[in-house]
Amino acid sequence: MSDNWVVGNLQNALGTWNEKLNEIWTLITQTPETFKGGSIWNIIVNINGAIQAIALALLVLFFLIGIVKTCASYAEMKKPEQVVKLFIRFVLTKTVITYGLELMLAIFRITQGVVQTIMQTVGITGQAQTVLPQEMITAIESCRLF
Repeated sequence: MSDNWVVGNLQNALGTWNEKLNEIWTLITQTPETFKGGSIWNIIVNINGAIQAIALALLVLFFLIGIVKTCASYAEMKKPEQVVKLFIRFVLTKTVITYGLELMLAIFRITQGVVQTIMQTVGITGQAQTVLPQEMITAIESCRLF
């Protein structure tokens, strides 16, 4: 560390920059399961289980309402494609409810991989430290204005 206050301030600012950049890099490369020791993730999984139970109950209810509406009119009963459409919607909705968290994690991992690849290609990694060049330190120290 230099005796010059300008150089000291610049080095402190770069030190803060390096610390914050390392924190950002850690957040970007961390999975939800390991964030904050996994305690938040456990809460999310428990909430997801409760929401899944409610969603599946509502799915069955709305599916039955759809069946009753379809079968209520004689003209609609003649069209089997209406019933097939209801079953396809049921299957798709059940799949999204059951595997929604896994789908979200897959999208998160893909996005995280893209961001990591971009950051590594650009050359910004958690290990890269920004330092004040010695030539700049020498130039600032030789300046008698400050």
